[in-house]
Amino acid sequence: MSTWDDAYKGIPPPWDTGKPQDEFVMAGERGEVLGKVIDVGCGTGEHAIHFAKLGHAALGVDWSPTAIQKAVNKAQERGSDAEFLVWDALRLGSLGRKFDTALDSGLFHTFPDTERAAYVWSLGEAVRPGGGLLVLCFSENERADWGGPRRVTQQEIRDSFSEGWRVEYVRRARFQTRFHKDWGEAWLSRMIRSPEGSLR
Repeated sequence: MSTWDDAYKGIPPPWDTGKPQDEFVMAGERGEVLGKVIDVGCGTGEHAIHFAKLGHAALGVDWSPTAIQKAVNKAQERGSDAEFLVWDALRLGSLGRKFDTALDSGLFHTFPDTERAAYVWSLGEAVRPGGGLLVLCFSENERADWGGPRRVTQQEIRDSFSEGWRVEYVRRARFQTRFHKDWGEAWLSRMIRSPEGSLR
């Protein structure tokens, strides 16, 4: 946790571009972001602020107190009613709230195999049956030599969400960072939450 919090101190981390990811903006324009929204691993809050401006009740959660404070300050400066909380992405059920749409911009690909299943379970506790999840993560096609997080294959995404979710699509996408001249190679995935009884 301290490592992630340190990333938000000083210069912005590479994934904090000061604006929402175009892929999520376009997903919203396609009608794929509905109702109450939770942005998991929200960083400094660009997605929650963006969708709150469009009329959604939006909550951003992150386990970095520094990131959340920056998100709160940013929302106040922009007159946004987006809400932000310091929270563990593996304990979303403890929020005691259900959301129509969950967003994950660059969080899924940070989890090791030992925690990935727990994260998927946690998402399932936060998204109502029939609700949607959008995940943007680096793909195995990303060849930049700057390091960065683990690359994820399309099959890994499909396997991770094979229980409790219906994978609507996994498509090639662009991940914008401060390190890329244009963008990074990514997958944008949309999953639909299955009925409660299908979670294990």
